[in-house]
Amino acid sequence: MNMSRYVLLTIVAMAASVMNMVPWAGPLGRAGTVIAQDPNDIWMHLIPIQAVAAVLVLGIAALLGWSEKRRIAKLQASGEFQGTTEVDVASLAADFQARQEKVQEEDGYHFRKGRVITIINIVVALAVLVSLLSGLLPPAPAFLIATTIALVVNFKSAGDQSEALKRHAPNALSMAGVILAAAMFLGVLNESGMLEEIALMLVSILPAAVGPYLHVIVGLLGVPLDLLTSTDAYYFSVLPIVQETVAAYDVTGLGAAAALIIGNVIGTFVSPFSPALWLALGLAGAQMGKYLKLAFPIAWVLSVAMVLVAFFTGMLV
Repeated sequence: MNMSRYVLLTIVAMAASVMNMVPWAGPLGRAGTVIAQDPNDIWMHLIPIQAVAAVLVLGIAALLGWSEKRRIAKLQASGEFQGTTEVDVASLAADFQARQEKVQEEDGYHFRKGRVITIINIVVALAVLVSLLSGLLPPAPAFLIATTIALVVNFKSAGDQSEALKRHAPNALSMAGVILAAAMFLGVLNESGMLEEIALMLVSILPAAVGPYLHVIVGLLGVPLDLLTSTDAYYFSVLPIVQETVAAYDVTGLGAAAALIIGNVIGTFVSPFSPALWLALGLAGAQMGKYLKLAFPIAWVLSVAMVLVAFFTGMLV
């Protein structure tokens, strides 16, 4: 269709960033560790702004699509582009499925298939979402139970189940290691009194009018900060100091965390520290510089809009 790969990447990045605001994603897990609150509770607080962000992303996609349509029409009118805008989606989907099955076969995947298995998987996934939304179970036991059911349903033998766990264990263990290390780091900062001293120093030098809104200011700068810091550094170094500082002005830990999450999460896939972004650029055959030229301003404007909506609706107190 001769669409710009950078437009496609930008739309995917904005949508994925908004959907990264869930309890099993990295940002809420890290923030929950810092403010000692269940990630599910943080998510419940953020659901309204997540819904607003989803609508905004659809609007951005429509505008970018309209712009691409005009650009392609000009190319067709000038004779530079002789292709078609008709796409056989069914054929593309079948081709993708065939390639996936080939890769799975080469990697030694052995699992059950069929309509009944698919239906059971859908029911399990929906049951997890319902339990999280209703607060019936915390995220950890909900996913552990669902994983156990999924392993039994999808894999015939204990050996296949074990292989499935081994394939995904490195990612799970690395995240667990980060959370444990961060907990020790924050414990040292809290129990030694260093965090409190840093916050008191900031309070003493900040203008009185700025102090109560420090978390909002940092949230507004969330996307640029994502270009300078990793996700771990942002949530485990910046958030604790901001939280402790605004606490002197009666801002809750949830309010401080919400501001930083909303401001920063949209920048998840415009950050050079994001492995997923490099993967996407490689698959699309795109360059980081050209991508950032388009995606960065859009991400920052979307982030600022979300923070301001959250602030004026009282979500950041």
